[in-house]
Amino acid sequence: MPRTPRNTLSPELIVETALGLMEAKGTNGFSLRALAGELGVGPMAIYTYFRNKDELYDAVRDHLLATGAPTPGDGPWQDQVRSICGGLRDLMLQHPCLVQLLGGRPLSGQETVGLAEIHLRVLRSAGFGPEDAARAHIALFTYVLGSTSWETQLKAERQDPEGRRRLRATMESLSSADYPTVVELAPELSLTSGGPEQFEYGLDLLLAGLSARLG
Repeated sequence: MPRTPRNTLSPELIVETALGLMEAKGTNGFSLRALAGELGVGPMAIYTYFRNKDELYDAVRDHLLATGAPTPGDGPWQDQVRSICGGLRDLMLQHPCLVQLLGGRPLSGQETVGLAEIHLRVLRSAGFGPEDAARAHIALFTYVLGSTSWETQLKAERQDPEGRRRLRATMESLSSADYPTVVELAPELSLTSGGPEQFEYGLDLLLAGLSARLG
């Protein structure tokens, strides 16, 4: 690997290179040693800009949120919430490592706070009180994070031949005597595991409940 020319190493280059490695290997397969090798520098050079791996994780997450932050758009508050939630889902599907970065350190980073500010502002403008707005934000954010994490894991498993084999073997081994309802609904469960229709279904339920509470 060619060495990075002297005086060209920067936080931006480190973040972009780290993102590329995380996209390829996930955060679990990422290491500062591998990053240093990709940059052609010694590992200690990275510590000049980032004190530890967590600080670098925060910088990568903030970079993604800054470049692809979801916006509320126009229209009724329900449409604005849908735009924010859908935009965050799209960003996480485009960059699956963001699921792990948000889930691992959900309360750190300026860009994460900025996303919360946008969401809470929409909810407060809709008429939700302080506590309800906070609870609604957390419920919606964790729904998007959880459902998208589930979807990305399923997608990875289905793209892996061994993963597909294990899933098929598991479903075929289920006893209709022990799990009659699961066996009966196996086709429906397969159909509704992830995807935009399932995401919208869950989001619709949340928005209907919030609308009723506001009313």
